[in-house]
Amino acid sequence: MFQGTFDLETATPIDASALSDVLFERGVYWASGRSGLVDLIAAHKWFNLAALKGRKDAICHRQEVAAQMSDAEIAAAQREARAWVTMH
Repeated sequence: MFQGTFDLETATPIDASALSDVLFERGVYWASGRSGLVDLIAAHKWFNLAALKGRKDAICHRQEVAAQMSDAEIAAAQREARAWVTMH
């Protein structure tokens, strides 16, 4: 686990073309349980956002995650994705 600080004044922003990869990696993080916890709602959200940003393989991953979710969970993930888009 990272333990330290970030210097935001000297940090290099993520290239816009790499954003879909970052979003996809967040989906993998939550779907795989790397944090010690599998969160399908979060995984669906991040795969959905990666797909919206052009990451084609995120669509398949989102569908795999959705197959394990209830309709209410999918709706929650979609709400979270819309909220993220609105804020970013």
